[in-house]
Amino acid sequence: MSDLWHTHYLVVVIFLSLGLVTALLNSLTMRRFDQFPSVSEYPRLSVLVPARNEILNIESCVTSLLSQDYPAFEVIVLDDHSTDGTLQTLNRLAKGESRLRVLTGQPLPEGWLGKHWACHQLYQAATGDLLLFTDADTRHAPTMLRDSVSALLNGGADLVTAFPRKEVITWGERLIVPVISFGIFSFLPIYLVRSLRWPSLSVTIGQFMLFRRTAFETVGGYQAVRNHLVDDVSLGRNIIAHGFQWRLLDGTEYVTCRMYHSFSEAVGGFSKNVFAFFDYRILPFFSALALIAFAFLEPPLALISRWLNMPMSSFPPNLATVAVIESYLLWQIAYRRFKFPAYLVILYPLSLALFILIALRSFALALTGNATWKDRSLDRVAVRWL
Repeated sequence: MSDLWHTHYLVVVIFLSLGLVTALLNSLTMRRFDQFPSVSEYPRLSVLVPARNEILNIESCVTSLLSQDYPAFEVIVLDDHSTDGTLQTLNRLAKGESRLRVLTGQPLPEGWLGKHWACHQLYQAATGDLLLFTDADTRHAPTMLRDSVSALLNGGADLVTAFPRKEVITWGERLIVPVISFGIFSFLPIYLVRSLRWPSLSVTIGQFMLFRRTAFETVGGYQAVRNHLVDDVSLGRNIIAHGFQWRLLDGTEYVTCRMYHSFSEAVGGFSKNVFAFFDYRILPFFSALALIAFAFLEPPLALISRWLNMPMSSFPPNLATVAVIESYLLWQIAYRRFKFPAYLVILYPLSLALFILIALRSFALALTGNATWKDRSLDRVAVRWL
């Protein structure tokens, strides 16, 4: 048993080495929208934005969408029972603007999550051959539509999703928000997932999902994922499972978002999603948390505690040093790619410790049925061991 325990030190180093290989390959192979040639004809496109109490974001989002240089598009925004003036702002923006339509959300039916129902209504109102779902907290560069559609059509894709540039202002945001982008970029072999069509390993990013309408309808759209918290991931996996083409691109030059405005908002948002990402399966969830802790937290803890002459881990110093260097390089590659402040790299153990606590909170809320989002209670879910 002791020998098996000591083996995990080498496993940690190998795991981090594989992460470095993955991050470097992703750096070389993940393309931006502007790395595809223009097309001769652009299909009609519907931009679909669900909005619930988005008074801080909605005007800048809609204004940036209406400023697109795309030849034929519409913007449809659904106000999902907002109480903060979102609808009034939308009605003001829509005056004299034929490309903008404002919908008022219908009552939430049983068995649907709020945002999913809003997106389903948006789809029903859309007239485009292409459908772009984006969030109300995003802002878009003027060539975003033209270049992303060129990427979809030239790449033979049925779904293009993209990493946005995430703004992090408060310290709570800085420590928590970048972790997800880091994890995807460092440990998801994007090229292999796309080439080998591995639905279970794919990740789709809800701030930007550009579908061919025919593919979206074939996989059942939001009707098929109406009660799954991570709708974006589920939609992307459905696309791949049905034989359609999924592509994950770098959209940091085109799409900007500020997901949360405080530490408490970030905790609430991630608490809703982390356990759901594992499809409410207990063993994969806790296996991933254990791997994160052993790989990223134990090596620096071993070195610091040894330096303080209070050893708290038997992790060999030479291997711990290698693991910390590998971790630092991994975080540096990801943070540079996604334009996060470079100084945050040295705080990666704190970021991951916070993320583990949030993940445990996500698990607890799912089990007890106490999860909420946007002032709505989320149904208690059925969890599985595997």
